[in-house]
Order: sequence, then structure tokens, then C-alpha cells
Amino acid sequence: MWWFQEGLCILPVALVLWTTATFIFDYITAVVLRHVDPLVPYISDTGTVAPERCVFGIMLDMSAFLGVATVYVRYKQVQALTDEEESKLHKLNILGLVLGWTSSFGMCIVANFQKTTLFFMHLVGATLTLGVGALYILVQTLVSLYMQPHVHGKSIFWVRLSIGVWTFLLPVVLLDFFSVFVSSVIMYSSLPGVDVAHKLHWIPGETGYIPHIISTISEWSLALSFVSFFLTYIRDFQVLQATFKITLRAEADLRSNHMYDSPHYRITTPLNQSVTSPLLAGGI
Repeated sequence: MWWFQEGLCILPVALVLWTTATFIFDYITAVVLRHVDPLVPYISDTGTVAPERCVFGIMLDMSAFLGVATVYVRYKQVQALTDEEESKLHKLNILGLVLGWTSSFGMCIVANFQKTTLFFMHLVGATLTLGVGALYILVQTLVSLYMQPHVHGKSIFWVRLSIGVWTFLLPVVLLDFFSVFVSSVIMYSSLPGVDVAHKLHWIPGETGYIPHIISTISEWSLALSFVSFFLTYIRDFQVLQATFKITLRAEADLRSNHMYDSPHYRITTPLNQSVTSPLLAGGI
């Protein structure tokens, strides 16, 4: 068995690889078609003009679906490994589920409301994706703190804490998270009369160029750090098969031996009133 076939570790792997491929594919397409400048454009700018915006929307929607699935499986795993007496851990687990799904929903908004179409909605989606996503990382880091050492070792906690610090806490991260908004404000205020939301090409030396570069670098750094956090789930999801199992069954309540409401069809044989058969069974 290959390592990615163990448990459900394929979920976080697929989420990270697919999302990264979305960014890279759209960047290459937009640069080749000369829709954006090669030097660090906004991620959103690479998915603004057709045809790349169509692919960007579809691929990012798929990333949101993978995010919902990954967050839910993580929630169920922590729930299964947590005693009923640990109320604090249960509350953090539920909070993590809500934050994770909210962040995934924000990704859908980013995918379907382009920056040049509805800028306000796009900004709301970006805030939900990265801002709420940073809170999700913080909550999961706390969950890892309370679950060690009786569930897993300290190493995974320190790894998640390091990524959380990069994304949310220390000055390096504050530069990433804060400069996205500060640089954008400076850029907008320094270019009166210019529709910055529709400006896709920047010339070195022009007004607002430096804040633009700082803002775009910060956005890429923040997005990649957020996505990379899900790689820490690989080891946890590899042991999911030994953690819990879900079995779905379909039950048919047979009332007739035909599918038509007509006097020409009459019941001539005894009916088995309760028929049960496996619909989907397997360990996850």
C-alpha cells in the first residue's frame, strides 16, 4: 500500500497540491497571455481575465470542497479521540469546524466574484479565507496542545505552532497579514482617480508601485503559509482507518411488486417487507 492510500491522508495532500496548482497554472496562463506582469501579481489578478478566470473559478471551487472535507474529517477524528469530560477540547473542536468551513466558503466567494467584477464581495471572500483561516490554524494549534502527549507527540504541536506563528502571531507574520491591507490603503490613496481594482499592469517607478509589490508579496506569502498548514494532517489522517469506521446501508420498504398504480397490476407473490443491503461500507 502506498503511503497516500493509508487512511484519508490523500485529502490534505490533494487540497495542498490542487490549490498550489491552481495558483501556478493561472499565473503561467495570465503571464503567457500578457494579462498580468510577471513580477509578483496579485493572486486574484491571475484569475480576472478570461480564459484563466474560468479555470480559476472551477479549480478554486474544487479546493473549497476539499477544504470542507478535510476540515470535517479532522473534526470527526478529534471528536473520536476526545473523552466526554474534556469539554474545553470539544468546544475548540466545534469552533475549528465552524472556522474551517467559513474559510472554505470564503474561498468559493473569491473564486466566483472576481476582483474586477464585484470588488467588495471579493474582498469579503479574501478576508474570510485568509483571516478566518488564520484563526482556524490558531484553534487547531491549541487542539494539538491539549491532545499531546496522550494522543500524539510534541513535535506535531511545534510544527503547527511554527506555521501558526508564520501566519498569524509574530512580527514576521504581522508584516504578511497587516501589510496586505496597509499597502493597499497607501496604494489606493496615492492614486486618486485611478481604478486600482482594474489595474493589472504596473510600471517600475510609477506612483504606488512599491506598496503594490509589498502587498502582492505579502498576499502570496500568507496564502502559501495557510495552505501549507494542511500538510501537517498527513500523519494524523494516515491512522484514521484505526480510529473510526463509517458504514452506510440502504433499506427498502417494499409495498408492491410493480412500479405502477393500476388495477392491471396485482400482487401475486408474497412481499419481503424489509430488504436491507449495503450501500457503502468501508473504513476511513
